[in-house]
Amino acid sequence: MTTPLTTNDGRFGYEAAGGPGKRPLVFLHGIGGAARAWRGQIAAFGDRYRAVAWDMPGYGGSAPLASVGIATLADALQDFLQQIDAQRPVLVGHSIGGMIVQQWLTQHPRTAAAVVLAQTSPAFGKAEDDWQKQFIEARLGPLDRGETMKTLSPSLVKELVGDNPDTNGMQIARDCMASVPEASYRAMMLALLGFDQRKALADITVSTLVLSGSKDKNAPAPMMAKMATYIPSATYVELEGAGHLVNLEQPRAFDAALDQFLKTIEVTA
Repeated sequence: MTTPLTTNDGRFGYEAAGGPGKRPLVFLHGIGGAARAWRGQIAAFGDRYRAVAWDMPGYGGSAPLASVGIATLADALQDFLQQIDAQRPVLVGHSIGGMIVQQWLTQHPRTAAAVVLAQTSPAFGKAEDDWQKQFIEARLGPLDRGETMKTLSPSLVKELVGDNPDTNGMQIARDCMASVPEASYRAMMLALLGFDQRKALADITVSTLVLSGSKDKNAPAPMMAKMATYIPSATYVELEGAGHLVNLEQPRAFDAALDQFLKTIEVTA
């Protein structure tokens, strides 16, 4: 069982396992997540890596940002990595976490040993149509009408997952979603607007695993497969039957895909 930790500057809450001499393996959760959503992975990889999961700013033990955008979140990630002295980390970004990693790579292209872009996207819809507005309205509208994150969490999680998700994982997913502060959820949803790193994909020079779920409606597998073709050193893996919360829905399949990728970079390191 991991213990919630706080960085020396007091800004970030996180959970971790593994000795300080091991390579950092840093997990970044999605909008409905938390550091504790990665406990299974921290346990699975803490023997070989310094496995770390942050609470994104405004979540769990992490202070909110004064101004929330993917760029400010990427700056916060860099601050967090410095606070935990994570040298040459492997970054695993899920959903908005993967967007933060992409943004961070534009500023720190050779700092990571490798990255995993899991159930994420290089851009948030198309700015020229109404899709973005409809997406945001579908998620924030119920809150505007008096629902709470706690009352919404079962339906939100159900919409995200694929076939036969792990029972324990789904309980964790609902608990995490229910615990997200409404202000943070709103801020993160709005931070998606305008995100577009498609032109930067070709500049990603580190080994990259692009990981999708075949039933993911938020980050559809065909889009992610196409995304992988633009990244020079990308490996693409699609997990059959999985939706948007792969590490909680199919933890064994997720861990196996990550483990296989990590072994390839250990060989080339």
